[in-house]
Amino acid sequence: MNITVVSSLDVFSRQKACAALAGNGPESIVVFHDLLEDGLVIRRIFREGRLLQREESRLEHGCLSCTVRLDVVPAVKRMLAEESRMVLGLPPGVPAATAVHALLRGLGDAVAVGSVVVACAPDAVEDQIWDHHTLFESGYTPVPDDERTPGEFLMGEFAFGDTVVLADPALVPVDPAARARGVQLIRELAPHAVVTESDGELRSGRHRLVQATARAVPGSVQLPAHSSSPFRTVVQRLGRPLHPERFRHALAALSEGCCWVRGRLWVASAPDCRIAIQGIGPRIWLEDTGPWRAHRNRLPAVVLDGQDAQRETNPESGDRGTVLAVTGDDVDPAEIAALLAACELTDAELAASPGGINDPFGLDRKTESTQRSNT
Repeated sequence: MNITVVSSLDVFSRQKACAALAGNGPESIVVFHDLLEDGLVIRRIFREGRLLQREESRLEHGCLSCTVRLDVVPAVKRMLAEESRMVLGLPPGVPAATAVHALLRGLGDAVAVGSVVVACAPDAVEDQIWDHHTLFESGYTPVPDDERTPGEFLMGEFAFGDTVVLADPALVPVDPAARARGVQLIRELAPHAVVTESDGELRSGRHRLVQATARAVPGSVQLPAHSSSPFRTVVQRLGRPLHPERFRHALAALSEGCCWVRGRLWVASAPDCRIAIQGIGPRIWLEDTGPWRAHRNRLPAVVLDGQDAQRETNPESGDRGTVLAVTGDDVDPAEIAALLAACELTDAELAASPGGINDPFGLDRKTESTQRSNT
């Protein structure tokens, strides 16, 4: 069975996108899964706009991953013998990666994921990225302990997906200027994806699991071929370790006007650790992703994470170094460069022992820790 997986933040964009995708292949069935309060899952199956089946089930533990494992995968398995093509509309907030890995793990070669689609209303994307509430607080999911923000969900879907379907809900009028700006932002955030309208001739990308997974790895940096004005992506590379205290102050300035900050850091207080940074809208965090490859006594010529920005090694530091990408509205490359250059260790600091440097991030601790904060 060939499956097109559709993820979204809201049911209206999802439904419109799924209908358009099914129209591209009349033999396709459309399956919607929705998770409601108290673990209630509603599954609806359509063919050519006609409702064929509606079923309800209640999960003992009503979380999104259990919905995929206990309802989505078994439902697809039951239809393997009867159907050849399916458009699978996931419950809002369910990451496409969760569903894809569960389907491949549970059903193996019996299914092929042809495309992974993100359905969204472009005029709402920028507000969703800057929303500081959780998915539950903003009403996108009934799971109270889901601490992801809408922006975190969207950025993960843009990275893993190969197609973005622009689907405006019919409930509210669309501001043309805000919509155009949203389309430009989506193209900047997902340069690898096919961006297509739900109305008119629909195009879709081809899902490649290895590349999709690599794009979502913490610390990876994918560069757009062309900026989508007024949005711009600036990449800075630094060959010296960063002073953690100076970088903390610089981070506050970086996050003010940038909707997306990502990359990997070489921090003086934890020089052997490859620190991934991710900043989406108002929330930014650091994560220790393990030692640098050079520290593991390996000899790669190039560090390459999927379609990541390449960074060649050098004899002194190996693959260690900072690669930081920022995306925002009219980002100034010179200002970003000066801000980060001031964070590098000076000659005197390099000559001194790094042990005396205060670490405000707690990266020098032996226990695993992740810092997440709203700015």
